[in-house]
Amino acid sequence: MKMKDRLDKLAEHRRRNEGMGGPERVERQRAKNKLDARSRLKLLFDPGTFEELGLLAAHHGNLPEEEETDKPSSADGVITGTGEIDGRPVAAAIYDFTVFGGSIGDIGERKVSRLRDIALKNRIPMVWLVDSAGARLDASAGIDPRRLAGFADTGYLFREQVVMSGVIPQVAAMMGPGAAGTAYIPALADFLPMVKGTSSIAIGGPYLVESVVGEKVTEEELGGSKVHTEISGVADAEYADDTACIAAVREYLSFFPAHCEERPPRKPSADPFDRRDEELLKVVPDSPRQAFDMHKVILSLVDDRKFFPLKPRWARNLITGLARIDGYPVGIVANNSMYLGGILDVNASDKAARFVNLCDAFNIPLVFLQDVPGFMVGTKVEQAGIIRHGAKMMYAVASATVPKLTVVVRKGYGAGYYVMNGRAFEPDLLIAWPGAEIGVMGPEGLVSIAARKALQSAESPEAAEAMKKGLADNLRQHIRIERTAAMAMVDDVVDPRDTRRLLARALKRTANKKVERPYRRREIAPV
Repeated sequence: MKMKDRLDKLAEHRRRNEGMGGPERVERQRAKNKLDARSRLKLLFDPGTFEELGLLAAHHGNLPEEEETDKPSSADGVITGTGEIDGRPVAAAIYDFTVFGGSIGDIGERKVSRLRDIALKNRIPMVWLVDSAGARLDASAGIDPRRLAGFADTGYLFREQVVMSGVIPQVAAMMGPGAAGTAYIPALADFLPMVKGTSSIAIGGPYLVESVVGEKVTEEELGGSKVHTEISGVADAEYADDTACIAAVREYLSFFPAHCEERPPRKPSADPFDRRDEELLKVVPDSPRQAFDMHKVILSLVDDRKFFPLKPRWARNLITGLARIDGYPVGIVANNSMYLGGILDVNASDKAARFVNLCDAFNIPLVFLQDVPGFMVGTKVEQAGIIRHGAKMMYAVASATVPKLTVVVRKGYGAGYYVMNGRAFEPDLLIAWPGAEIGVMGPEGLVSIAARKALQSAESPEAAEAMKKGLADNLRQHIRIERTAAMAMVDDVVDPRDTRRLLARALKRTANKKVERPYRRREIAPV
């Protein structure tokens, strides 16, 4: 056969595999409000930069003439390769639901394993777009019953993901279902966005759940985006459709370096670093008991008022997310008194610990905005393990060696003050706004405990309340931020309008920060 004939045959083979599961299956995919895998690929990468690896793969290594005409196994159900996002190399595995439901077959996993190796060795981010039925169990689609014992030699993908963790950024976007094995891929990634109405994650799908525990549920009820963004906290964000989700993946990666030994990319901004926002003078209420939305403070401080929240609908008493200040990427951890008064509970502690670890792994400075009454108390939270979960947050913040900047916006009480990067936790800048308070607890709570017997002995409830108020007002004078500053326990008490400038200059000053810790084989973090 001449070379031209060989090339013509190869071109036909490539066209066939680029056609995914065929026109009918692709159309069924689109009818479900889902883009096909190759359309997603085009949205993810800069135009013309994607180079595919393993396009000619097929299940069991079949050649085109050996394929069943009604069951094409194009690329064995997963598109793998490298391209560029904003001009930076990125590796991606995109599961194709039109081919065997995007299930994981031997050949497809061989491709993904090679891609993971390429990403790790070349220190480039790894992205998964997951739309998969999980492991390939249908005998006609690639599993030989005689090979079931081979399960003992599987699971490498999860170990490899753990090895990659903290070395290169990992993103796993749920564009469809992800059950069993494909549920752990996103669980081990750094960023897990989901598409509303079409994506789900569960250890076992509805059929397995019914057969094992007798519970009849839909995919959405079992592990839809609402479940994982509002209840379980497994996912980081929910997006309206595939296009919005992929755009979020691109934006997320823009905050991160290619790997842990690089600095995150600084992005020039037309927003002056010393911009003063008059609205900051109005955001904190006069009453210490009145809630306010900390998002207003965040948006006033960051470049172009742009904030990329992570887990915004889970543990809403704590805000976490990414932004830029004077072009520098920063991670923001802020208390939100609009929910539970901003108190730290089990979920908020886990949310903070995870986020702090993420930023610390990739050299992203942290900004803490304090308005914290402390940790939640009571039998319910004790039984839920508040001490253990609070210790996770404490451990993460104490361990972080990136620049850490703290602003006490209104209050910092008790251990909540510690874990929100109080003075003992090595802040590179510790400033407060006028009217702020730092103390073991709020004056009213302290009086209720310390003067309990005197209050109980009061002549009437009215007298007790008056006594409590008088004692609390007196105590409040001792935790005023001016007294704390007089003892040099904060760096300064500042005009709120100067906060952005002070943060920007601190970020520039700490760009070369280096912290050395005592040698240890590994940490033993609370779990």
